[in-house]
Amino acid sequence: QVQLVESGGGLVQAGGSLRLSCTASGRTVSSYNMGWFRQAPGKEHDFVAAITWSGSTYYSDSVKGRFTISRDNAKNTVYLQMNSLKPEDTAVYYCVRGSSGSSLQAGYAIGSWGRGTQVTVSS
Repeated sequence: QVQLVESGGGLVQAGGSLRLSCTASGRTVSSYNMGWFRQAPGKEHDFVAAITWSGSTYYSDSVKGRFTISRDNAKNTVYLQMNSLKPEDTAVYYCVRGSSGSSLQAGYAIGSWGRGTQVTVSS
């Protein structure tokens, strides 16, 4: 069973950047569709970005043009580069697996979730 561990969160000023990492253990993720979700206080989990095993990417409208998802199969790691951060990006960010890129974009993840990493953007 694959375990996902997120890292790279922190406190940043509006307009700043962060890069989140998701490292998998237990199994290689090169054949998986991977994604990032986030949960702001008092809200449900929201889709952020996804990357398929073949490299196709999907983004929510709220982050398109600012965030970039990528993967390094040799390191068994998925990244989320976040630029031009806004206070509304403040949330706990989770790395997940999905049956497809479109299913992730629709909000459906499979398997267990990690603990997430906190991103806080100050105004």
